[in-house]
Amino acid sequence: MNIRKIEAQKQEVKKLRVAAYCRVSTDSDNQRDSLETQKQHFEAWIRLHSDWEYAGVFYDFGITGTKAEVRDGLQALLYECRIGRIDYVLTKSVSRFARNTVDCLSIVRELLSYGIPIYFEKENLDTGSMESELILSIISSLAQNESESISKNVKWSAQKRMENGSYKIGCVPYGYTKNEHGDMVIVPEEADVIQYIFNSVVSGMGVYKIAKNLNARHIPTRKGGKWSTTTLLDILVNEKYVGDALFQKTYTDSNFHRHDNHGEMKTHLVQEHHEPIISRELFEKAGAILSQRAKERGIQKETVKYQQRYTFSGKIICGQCGDKFKRQTYTSGITWACKTHLFHNSQCSMKYIRDDAIKAAFVTMMNKLILARKLMLRPLYEALRIAGSDENL
Repeated sequence: MNIRKIEAQKQEVKKLRVAAYCRVSTDSDNQRDSLETQKQHFEAWIRLHSDWEYAGVFYDFGITGTKAEVRDGLQALLYECRIGRIDYVLTKSVSRFARNTVDCLSIVRELLSYGIPIYFEKENLDTGSMESELILSIISSLAQNESESISKNVKWSAQKRMENGSYKIGCVPYGYTKNEHGDMVIVPEEADVIQYIFNSVVSGMGVYKIAKNLNARHIPTRKGGKWSTTTLLDILVNEKYVGDALFQKTYTDSNFHRHDNHGEMKTHLVQEHHEPIISRELFEKAGAILSQRAKERGIQKETVKYQQRYTFSGKIICGQCGDKFKRQTYTSGITWACKTHLFHNSQCSMKYIRDDAIKAAFVTMMNKLILARKLMLRPLYEALRIAGSDENL
């Protein structure tokens, strides 16, 4: 009988991949220091455990916690969790993680479905060993109520300052800047551009040609980009260029989503709020010309028709240059053509396409997708669901 001894093999213990999430609401220097302190604290905490593997610290700086979709750091953390690179998540408190009860619970549930618990240090709460969501619901509700209370106080304060005319504009338009007291003052070289825009409209020039001329002269926008018809239209209806200031143009609803104010909230118009760049007469003339042009073209402001006039508006992309197609009406019928080819045919040779041909191609492709949905659409959907940061995608 031959007996051979086999030595026991040490099983390598798989380390827990641990990540942390930090957030501060404002971009002040104090908050920047707070964020750095949080990051250093979690990095040291993770490296202190020999059975933990550092999987990164994700953070958002100067971003509200009421909406998860606007926080890039949080979305990056969720993506890493979805693709299986993280096993455990640390965070300072429920209020730092989310100030929206729905967001907080939905994220916790999603990560638990992947087997990834979250530890809230301040509350000493681990979702992996939590028997009920009741405690987390109560804590996240308190965080949301606190945020709502702060929001109401800030809104009330802002409205009072609007009523007495002491409200300071946060973001001033092109042509102005703010002095050390927060008051609007004119930037001479930008004011010349504003005067050129209004005078050009009154003289009969179209906004597309004005934008083209400004870009040809290499005059940048406030953010260093190129001029567009949308940018010019926003300038031409801005009352601040005649020295007035209309406050509460937008508002935030109970779900912390911002909307344009179409009468839902009261507004405050302060006349002679600051030094004007153009005269009121010139402003009114330009406005009348824009209204007449819109009326002639059948454009109705603040409607779906104004934003997306036709079914394929903004949806047909040129395969040669990447620009969007524009709808054209001729005596021979309706066509769609690349905008680059229309205005700079030397830069793009793409020919026009008849409207009925595009509609026929669209219907054909839809039928093909319906028939092949199990082979094409379902795998695509699953890939987007796994990789996409937006659950509504």
